[in-house]
Amino acid sequence: MLQGKKIVLGITGSIAAYKAAVLIRLLVKAGAEVKVIMTSSAKDFITPLTLSTLSKNPVLTEFIKDETGQWNNHVDLGLWADAMIIAPASANTLGKIANGLCDNLLVAVYLSARCPVFLAPAMDLDMLSHPSTQTNLTKIISFGNHLIDPTHGELASGLVGIGRMAEPEEIVEHLVDFFAQSQKLKGKVVLVTAGPTHEAIDPVRFIGNHSSGKMGFAIAETLASQGATVNLITGPTTQHTSHPGVNVKHVVSAEDMYQACIELFPKTDVAVLAAAVADYKPTVTADQKIKKKEDTLSLELTKTHDIAASLGKLKHNGQVIVGFALETEQEQSNALKKLESKNFDLIVLNSLNDKGAGFGHDTNKITLMDRQQNIRSFDLKSKKEVARDIVSAIIEKLHA
Repeated sequence: MLQGKKIVLGITGSIAAYKAAVLIRLLVKAGAEVKVIMTSSAKDFITPLTLSTLSKNPVLTEFIKDETGQWNNHVDLGLWADAMIIAPASANTLGKIANGLCDNLLVAVYLSARCPVFLAPAMDLDMLSHPSTQTNLTKIISFGNHLIDPTHGELASGLVGIGRMAEPEEIVEHLVDFFAQSQKLKGKVVLVTAGPTHEAIDPVRFIGNHSSGKMGFAIAETLASQGATVNLITGPTTQHTSHPGVNVKHVVSAEDMYQACIELFPKTDVAVLAAAVADYKPTVTADQKIKKKEDTLSLELTKTHDIAASLGKLKHNGQVIVGFALETEQEQSNALKKLESKNFDLIVLNSLNDKGAGFGHDTNKITLMDRQQNIRSFDLKSKKEVARDIVSAIIEKLHA
């Protein structure tokens, strides 16, 4: 399961840092590529030379490489990794991660990472049980991170209790189990639409909407992390993905998106229609820029192809379609009507009445509904966490 996986290992200032040498050896032996980041305190417990030799990669400790101004790009590192492990995770680093305090390279990479993150705490039992540490751990888990619980035993202080970092073999086992479970969509082909569409009025102006594409991109990456081959059709957006399991096709108009969906859908197992597609477009698009002359300007609009309804009519047994409904009133009843009329299997309801939901936000608040009128409402979460909830529902539907 770890063959070819790219692992960032973060090491913080703890006596348990000596275990990092064994952990790197096990990961490399399993076929993973490992890049190590150390905090300055971690170097007091184990040398970068040891870890560089074992990982066969330079060990990174600072933002700036040398006096020439070359720097270690934390964003690239965060995007490179299939998983990030912080072991040992000291109380100090847990506090920084929980509160977004970014004063070293390790936390900067963590904040940039789009991959799953595993933390193996190590500290004395009283530090671990302190309310501030427990509050930080609760926050960290709520972000979607994975905690590898510390174990019971003799601690560096001489006390006996919970606080020992999990053994390297146990950490590797957690990672193997995660990747084994995360391949539930292996062999599946998924179509995802994202972002807005732009309907040209003239060569300069267009009709559009405020969709950022964040939700669709998060869903695409989460599906790919579960082993699916994802075809992402996106309208104009600043979002991007470097996930190797996501094939991106850029389109502009509703017609472009319709044609791309119709072409790909017959070979698709699951379609997730997260794009905010324009319902209408100008009947005539001017060849030249329309000059401002009169006090008013009238545009005649005509309906665009209804992508969701078209795919719903083409759907055959075994295919699953997930639609979205952004509502402002009578939210659930309108969403259920859309679910039935467009032959969806699941619908994701957003309400613009919910603070932090809708276009442009990094968070979302959803309600999931299916054809059996099962309704599940979720709290406000990051869009990455919302994507995991949606993908979990898709997996349930496929295996029902």
